[in-house]
Amino acid sequence: MAVVAAPPEDAPRLHRHLNEMLAEVEQYYSKKILTHGPTPLGVDWSCVPTQEMRFVQLLKVCEFDAPMLINDIGCGYGALLAFLGKRYRRKHIDYLGVDVSAAMVAQAKKRWKNRANAAFEVASSGYRTADYCLASGIFNVRLNQPLTAWQQMVTQTLNDMHASSRKGFAVNFLATPTAGAPHTPELYYAPLAMWSSYCEQTLNSDVQLIANYGMREYTLLVRKKSAAAR
Repeated sequence: MAVVAAPPEDAPRLHRHLNEMLAEVEQYYSKKILTHGPTPLGVDWSCVPTQEMRFVQLLKVCEFDAPMLINDIGCGYGALLAFLGKRYRRKHIDYLGVDVSAAMVAQAKKRWKNRANAAFEVASSGYRTADYCLASGIFNVRLNQPLTAWQQMVTQTLNDMHASSRKGFAVNFLATPTAGAPHTPELYYAPLAMWSSYCEQTLNSDVQLIANYGMREYTLLVRKKSAAAR
C-alpha cells in the first residue's frame, strides 16, 4: 500500500482537516487522563510492563555515550521520563515532552515540576531541534477518521520528527492483524513495509524494523544518513 499524498492545491483543505483530526484526538486523550489520572489507562495503555516494553524498543535508536536532547512526542503524563530516570539515571538527558492535550501536559508539569532538565508543552508540530524524537502509540487510535486522511497526518508527523531530529527518531505502529485475529475499526494498522519504505525513500534515512517483542506491533528506528553517505 502506497503512502497517499495530498495534491498541492489541496494544502489549505488538508491543513484544516488535520486541525480537526488533532482536535478530536485531543478530546479523546484529555477525557482519558481526566478519568484515569497519570496512569497507563490515562494514556490508553493497559499496564506499565507493556508501556515500558515499548520504551525499550524506541530507545534503541539512541546512543547514550554522550549528553543528548530528546523530544517525547505525545508525551502524556511523562511516563517515558520516569523510565529514563529508572534505566538511565546516570546519563545526561535534556527532555522535552509535547502533547496535543493540554490536560496531559498539565498533569505532566504537576508530576515533574521539580525535575531538572525536563519541560513540557502543548504542541502538534514545530518542536525544538533535538538529537532524537520518540513517539509511542501516537498513530494507533484514528477513531472515525478516514484512512487516507489519517495516513496524511502520519506523513506530516514523520516529516516533522525527521526535521526536528539531528540523529534520528523512533516510532511504533500496530501491525496488520492476521486472518481471523481481532480487528478494531477505530484503530490504525500499518503494513510492515509501508512506513519503513517511506522513511527510507522519501526521508532518505536508514531504517531498522523491530518486531516480535511480544506485542502485535512493530517499531521503526530511523537514523539519518551521514553527509558522506547521501
